[in-house]
Amino acid sequence: MVGTARLRGLMRDMTDTIKGTTTMKTRTAVIREAPGKWDIVECDVEEPRQGELLVKMVASGLCHSDDHLCTGDIPVAMYPMAGGHEGAGIVEQVGPNTPGWEVGDHVVMSFLPGCGKCRWCASGQQNLCDLGATLLAGSRADGSYRMTLDGAPVGQMCGIATFSEHALISVDSAVKVDKDLPLDKACLVGCGVGTGWGSAVNSAQVYPGHTVIIMGIGGIGINAVQGAAHAGASNVIAVDPVEFKREKAMELGATHAFKNMEEATAFAQSVTNGQGADSAIVTVGVVKGEHVGEAFAAIRKGGTVVVTGLGDLTEVGIPVSLGELTLFQKRIQGSLFGESSPTRDILMLLEMYRKGRLKLDELVTRTYTLDTINEGYADMHAGKNLRGVLIHSS
Repeated sequence: MVGTARLRGLMRDMTDTIKGTTTMKTRTAVIREAPGKWDIVECDVEEPRQGELLVKMVASGLCHSDDHLCTGDIPVAMYPMAGGHEGAGIVEQVGPNTPGWEVGDHVVMSFLPGCGKCRWCASGQQNLCDLGATLLAGSRADGSYRMTLDGAPVGQMCGIATFSEHALISVDSAVKVDKDLPLDKACLVGCGVGTGWGSAVNSAQVYPGHTVIIMGIGGIGINAVQGAAHAGASNVIAVDPVEFKREKAMELGATHAFKNMEEATAFAQSVTNGQGADSAIVTVGVVKGEHVGEAFAAIRKGGTVVVTGLGDLTEVGIPVSLGELTLFQKRIQGSLFGESSPTRDILMLLEMYRKGRLKLDELVTRTYTLDTINEGYADMHAGKNLRGVLIHSS
């Protein structure tokens, strides 16, 4: 017969499993306070519950949005917070009663989950899904957590935490992709590529013959360049003070490149009979009101300013002429993930990549390990990268 102590142990293990609290160890990068830097720690991560996947991460893009957590521009609901929201990996475990998924599936994470049932998903605006309410809470929709450090809950950036060697995610945040696609490149369509490309094609509604200004050539702006070029714009004007980024923009679809908005605006007016650009897309790393004001001054009557970049979320105020807003019928348009629907457009972008119509390989300037993640972000701040990519150890 089984001894009493052994029986109690078995019952405890069974109870933990039922509750979903059986855990494994995984290394991850967390932010403990803002301002701060990434700290590499070993966390406990649960086994997947129904509707969840345990993913062995392969690669994660070093997006500026995660750096906003470090600077405090984007406040989060709790610390520590495990970072990363642009990633791809391979499914290692599938939660019980989770049809449509199996071990070995390749996935790109969508930092915006999609329930498929709310008003926004039903109307084709999956990027505005109600599940997005918990992106900065680091929890599931019911307020529960899947990672712990020394027994205390750890939040997951956008509910995924792609800086982790293993990530426990909801299927609402996973897009299954073909296994022959390189995941170190495919990871980029989970945020930066779709955000930039969609900012031009969807939000700015670029048409053939348009003149477009892209303000800030980083991981988002370079893909707005690709999107504007793909849409047939006659003049794709890249603006960045860093010469390396201007050169890369010219390689990936820009027709002209300038170091500041004054020069870009003057050029746009010179090729439009003094009217100005049809649209200006603001993708600078830390957006200020004056950036939007400069973009507003650069567009024609009936033109559009698309604001895609982020800054201090508590700042308010844009220096624009109210009269010009009304009488010139200009529009200021926010853009989340380029108004794309992740489960549709991630696959569309990867198909464009496969057919040579979208550049991904050329976006990756340098790769980093989990232990050198802070070096990666230092390089981003120094203007050395279009996109740095974190490669997880095999």
